[in-house]
Amino acid sequence: MDFPEELKYSKEHFWVRQEGDRAVIGITDYAQSELGNITAVELPEPGDELEQDDSFGSIEARKTVAELYAPLSGTVLEVNSELGNAPEFVNDDPYDGGWLVVIEMADAEEMNLLMSAEHYEDYVSVAD
Repeated sequence: MDFPEELKYSKEHFWVRQEGDRAVIGITDYAQSELGNITAVELPEPGDELEQDDSFGSIEARKTVAELYAPLSGTVLEVNSELGNAPEFVNDDPYDGGWLVVIEMADAEEMNLLMSAEHYEDYVSVAD
């Protein structure tokens, strides 16, 4: 399992990379491995408003369909349109090519509610 130190993590298995007032969001390596082969991703539209912990789309795997939950509040600036044709990028490269959305954060203080890589690693080790 890979837990990049520069990222923050949510209990719902999302990672966040802060870039100024923007945040790149994706699902963790742990989450993609639990889901299995990802076959489809439904994402919001640019301009959509996300509220922390609210559903903003879904991810479909051979085993299941899972809701996507926003780790932060903000406005969607970009979506990873590559995932429409190649959802397997989430499995192959969850921290780079498999990112989901970029948002403009509504409240950067919400980052303080997320876990460090070390805490997230401990969190998922208890789940297994």
